[in-house]
Amino acid sequence: MLRFLWVSVGLVLVAVAAAGAAGPDLKSEDHKTLYALGLVISQNLTTFNLNPAELEAVLAGVSDGVLKKEFKVDMQTYGPKIPALQTARAGAAAAVEKKAGQAFLDKAAAEKGATRTASGMIITTLKAGTGASPKATDRVKVHYHGTLADGTVFDSSVKRGEPIVLPLGNVIRCWTEGVQQMKVGGKSRLVCPSDIAYGDQGRPPAIKPGATLVFEVELIDIVK
Repeated sequence: MLRFLWVSVGLVLVAVAAAGAAGPDLKSEDHKTLYALGLVISQNLTTFNLNPAELEAVLAGVSDGVLKKEFKVDMQTYGPKIPALQTARAGAAAAVEKKAGQAFLDKAAAEKGATRTASGMIITTLKAGTGASPKATDRVKVHYHGTLADGTVFDSSVKRGEPIVLPLGNVIRCWTEGVQQMKVGGKSRLVCPSDIAYGDQGRPPAIKPGATLVFEVELIDIVK
């Protein structure tokens, strides 16, 4: 994590230096591309949940680093604290998201045909399959549509128009558990609490820490 963070910070320094030289008008294609680079890099800072004052502190550090000014803090002391701060901020954000997600999970569990498993996953059969059920060691061919609790689509093979083949033992636990309960030809709705999805880390910016996820999964085949 620390290595990844330093790479991200290094990219931020480059982007800010370039943007500072180019100015804010974004008239050229290069300037627009550099601005887009800044937006991409900013996604690596999502888990810090920075407020305006904190962002100002980050930018002050960027400026001092780019312009080779005297550092205002000892990096040997404060550099190692960065991952801990990131983890703490992500955990706090996850707690808020989980609280909201719990109400969604309880509502989903009360719907007709829904079953809540011991892991907390809620599965509803939308179309019964007639084929075999896969094992956790199998590769499966599926179509899926993934949304957040508010209905926002974050990933969808259906939208791409192309099924995907994946190893069932190398996906989130909710999928590993849920797809094993399906039969080929069937379609199910999986509501996944964060503990068996992407946890307190999430997958920013699309999936927040602690997010509850919803998947509609069609099991097309077990790939031999």
